[in-house]
Parts: sequence; C-alpha cells; structure tokens
Amino acid sequence: MANYETFDIPGGKHVKAWIRGVPFDEKARVQLTNLAQLPFVHSHVAVMPDVHVGIGATVGSVIATRGAIVPAAVGVDIGCGMVAARTDLRAEDLPDHLLGVRTAIEAAIPHGRSDFGGRADKGGWAGGLPADVAAAWKGLAERHTVITDKHPKVKHPRPAGQLGTLGTGNHFIELCLDENGDVWIMLHSGSRGQGNAIGTYFIELARQEMKRWFVNLPDRDLAYLSEGSTYFADYLEAVGWAQEYARTNRDVMLARTVAAVATALGRPVNATMEAVNCHHNYVAREQHYGTNLLVTRKGAVRAGEGELGIIPGSMGAKSFIVRGKGNPESFCSCSHGAGRTLSRTEAKKRYTVEDQVRATAGVECRKDADVIDEIPMAYKDIDAVMAAQADLVDIVHTLRQVVCVKG
Repeated sequence: MANYETFDIPGGKHVKAWIRGVPFDEKARVQLTNLAQLPFVHSHVAVMPDVHVGIGATVGSVIATRGAIVPAAVGVDIGCGMVAARTDLRAEDLPDHLLGVRTAIEAAIPHGRSDFGGRADKGGWAGGLPADVAAAWKGLAERHTVITDKHPKVKHPRPAGQLGTLGTGNHFIELCLDENGDVWIMLHSGSRGQGNAIGTYFIELARQEMKRWFVNLPDRDLAYLSEGSTYFADYLEAVGWAQEYARTNRDVMLARTVAAVATALGRPVNATMEAVNCHHNYVAREQHYGTNLLVTRKGAVRAGEGELGIIPGSMGAKSFIVRGKGNPESFCSCSHGAGRTLSRTEAKKRYTVEDQVRATAGVECRKDADVIDEIPMAYKDIDAVMAAQADLVDIVHTLRQVVCVKG
C-alpha cells in the first residue's frame, strides 16, 4: 500500500501527497491543482508532509518539468538550505550556562537586518570584508559579473557584503545534542539579497513573457520561461550561481561558528567528523523515470538512496539527520522541515512572549516579541511529519538544540 494520497486533477497531472497524519490546508490543495495543470509538468507533482501555501506553488512541492521552468516555484531565497556538522565536543564539554556561547556566535556572524540592506545594515559586513569572506567571494565574483553584465537590474548593491551572514525569518544557527550526547552545529540560510534580486527579476520577466505570448494562467505567479529562450538559459545560469553562493554562504558561517564556539569554550573544536550541506529551494537537472527533467524542489530536500539530508524542527523542537531511500515516486525527495500551520502575522496575534519562553525552555535563544512568529506552535508536529514520510528517509541522528541564534 502506498504511503501517499493521490489526487486526480481535471485537465492535469495527478498529485502524490505524503500528508497522512499531518494538517493539509485546502488553500494548498488549490495551489497544487493549478500547478498540476501546467502542460509541461512531467508525470505528477510530489508533495511533502510539511506542505503549506507559498507564492504560486506550495512550499513542500517537488515539480519535475520538461521544456519550461517556473521561477516563482524556485522562489526568491534561491539555494536556501541547511548545513550540519558533528563536532568532537560532548554534552559534558558545554558549560551549564550557554549565553556566552550564543553571544560569541552572534559576534562572529552578522544576523538580522536594518537599513533595508544598505551599508548600515547590521546583517551585513560593515567596512571591509574579513579575509575569509573576501577569499570566498573571489570564487564567485567572475561568474557574478557575467550575469550582471547581461542583466544589470539583477545586481544587488552588496552581494559580497552579505556573504557569510545569516539573514532573518526562519534562518538560524544552532548547537544541538544528538542521541549519543555528541555536539552538532547546524545552520539554515540561503543566497541573501542577491538571490532575492535574481528571483524577483526573473519572476517578473516570466510574467512579461506570458503577456507577450497571450498565455492565460490560473495564477500569475505560475508564469514560466520556455526552454530554448534566452531568458530560460540566463535564468538557469543565474540560479546555478545563486545556489553556489548559498552553499558558500553556509560553509563560511559554519567555519566561523566553529571558531566562535572554540573561543567561547577556550579549547580547539573539530567539526569535520560528519557533515551535510543540502539545498531545499533549488532547481537541478536530474533523470527520473528514464527521462531527463528539470526538478524544482520548493521546500524539499533531495533524498536519493543513501544520500544524507537535514530535516529541522522549529525552535524548541527536535531535528533530524536522515538518509534517503531513493523513493522514485517522490522524485527521490523528502520534506525540508516541519512546515508552518500559522502565518507569521497569525502567530504573533495568537501567542505572547510568555508562550515563547515556555516553548523554548532549555534552549539558550532570544525570547522576545520579534521572534514570536517562529514559536514552535506555528509549525506542524515534527514527529507526525517524520512518520508521514517513513518510506522516503531513515533517521540517522535525532538532534535537540541547546543554543539557537536568530536574526
């Protein structure tokens, strides 16, 4: 018996949804119906248990296409994803009070946002770039120039100044303990303002293409670029670069977090024992069902057979290092997290700072009004999410956070 629900979509491909035992919003069903009716969707749309409403396409979707791509399905935080590394620290190596560790991480990595991303932005590097960031940017700069020379409007004012920085929202840096008492560093971030600029620009170009060719869509955010067109090729080039930027961004922050923890503890820290770095908002060329396809994972992680991935819970909830089972029905994918049940606005209306304090007991983190939108109760139950995708991944490690840094 299949572990997913199948929805037949009139005039479109069907939807396979791993949603048993988890909330499923009817507004998400509408978005999936619209998505499945696009003529270039390959065989079906795969839906992960963390599915919820997004822009155009639902978050928690895997969309395999031939001949076209939907920029809004990839989104604007291109290459957003996770990195996790097991360290040589044990639980007993950590002090009873972890504020000093959190403060050291916050001092080492810009986070948050102010000045709308301008030069006074606290979430970027003020003044000159640190040597490690400058070296990392050097590997990205040449391709960035090629892309922005073709499309000057896509250029962000400070792409190098945001490399190695966290951002806001659900992005985080955590220290976690696994089931054996080993300490892990785990963080979540993407391609920052430059990725956003690329995504926003090409989403608008796709909308203009729809008008040019008189294509009527059920949702303007499903505007697409056709393979063979100049914009299609340029978009894939820019997306590929943004995904590399995002991965580099996480690598820089991981190294800086390791150094910050070492400084705070007054001892060397090794974090190369076991590491995973995976995107969950991206597009890649892959072969499925014997066909070369473009696979867009919007809030989903690749889970090919034997591949390691990361499925985080929320602040105060456990997270998982997983190994993919290579399930072909999901296009070798799994969820990217727990998935929201409440919008940020609704979470702030429903809960208080006192609720946040109780929900994050035992975690050294911010507990103020500006992070209520990330309260655990705004997300699905991570255990139910994992149970719904038991045929997609095996759990390798279960992590619980003890320090959480947010912007």
